[in-house]
Amino acid sequence: MLIDGYENDPLAAGEDLLSLPGFWPAYLLWLCQTEDNEPEPGWFGSDEADTDAAWEALSDEQRWPVFRIPFGGGHTVVVVGRNLADDAGTEYVVSHPEWDRHGHLATVDGHYAGPGLSWRELAHIAATPDPDAAGVHAPAARLLLLLPVLGDAGLPSEAPGLVADALVQVGVADDAAPGLAQALLEDHPLWEPVEWTLPGASPLSGGEAPFPGILYCDDPHSPRSGTHLARGISRDQSDRLARALGTWPTA
Repeated sequence: MLIDGYENDPLAAGEDLLSLPGFWPAYLLWLCQTEDNEPEPGWFGSDEADTDAAWEALSDEQRWPVFRIPFGGGHTVVVVGRNLADDAGTEYVVSHPEWDRHGHLATVDGHYAGPGLSWRELAHIAATPDPDAAGVHAPAARLLLLLPVLGDAGLPSEAPGLVADALVQVGVADDAAPGLAQALLEDHPLWEPVEWTLPGASPLSGGEAPFPGILYCDDPHSPRSGTHLARGISRDQSDRLARALGTWPTA
């Protein structure tokens, strides 16, 4: 697999890993970690052996898994397992065939950058798969793959229920899903909940006037704080991105 910016890296399509019995705890267990919670694979209905096997696949230094989440207008969120021996992490970017470079959403590692999505954007992307593009199309899997980059102080009341429904659809028991959803949405290990706003009249750094419709984050650790999500794109491309994110009128 070849992706701009990762030409020299051993990338491989990772969608087949979603079917591994221990995939979801291997991917999400860290997100439940708090001072009071020591999460276990059993929360997901998996055992240690299956989770360890899935983790080995996710962290393979010879085969970096890539999960593609195509959404409206030809855009794709690309999740890359950056499995460097001394600098491992997970990178989340937005790509489009017309762009010269990716838009940076978030990085999950020891030198994290995030959050990368508001709840409004995450839920919209999850629910709007592009059936003509390769990647993950099941809304539940899409929502859970993007959950690690969420950071939103304005979570709607229905958010825990939607996450619980997604967990049930990937195999979590009905009675365990609500509590697990709460654990996944509360107390992110890397960042606090943030406010998301549309740009005002202040220009971006470099004197470039902000385009409307793309949300900005108030956390300076986020790639989406004070800069456009995808630098260097045109006004028309920005409008199409905003519509695809569900933050701009569709008309």
